[in-house]
Amino acid sequence: MSYATEQKIELQIQKGIRQAEDNLVIWIQDALDNCQYGKLGKEELEESQFRNLVRVADTTDSAEVIKNFIRYQVGREKKWGRGKESLAERIVQDIDGNIKKTAQIIAECSQSDFKPIWLELIRRYLGYGSRYLKYLKDGKNL
Repeated sequence: MSYATEQKIELQIQKGIRQAEDNLVIWIQDALDNCQYGKLGKEELEESQFRNLVRVADTTDSAEVIKNFIRYQVGREKKWGRGKESLAERIVQDIDGNIKKTAQIIAECSQSDFKPIWLELIRRYLGYGSRYLKYLKDGKNL
């Protein structure tokens, strides 16, 4: 494959990712607004805990490792929520559902491997979640 062809494919991938960003923001904001998780007191989900999840996503090339970390956090404490309506469950569902489907579409359109695209979308989704959680905690009552 020529350098020009590789560049064209990379540009298609980046365009697809940029076009998906609105959905990523909407999905994580909806999860943080509507799912059950610790919002008050000692069971409150802290920004640092969400940032730890973002850090795990940034340092792995595995969606399964990210989901494993979320489940580990659920096992440790109730801050991520528990059960079908929990924030943790919703994030895992989005990773395996909406985000995965979006990555597959981008990969098909650009004729490239879907896994790196999926991971990039997951990372952005979680990053937008970290920002929105900061807003919910500190910016909403301005």
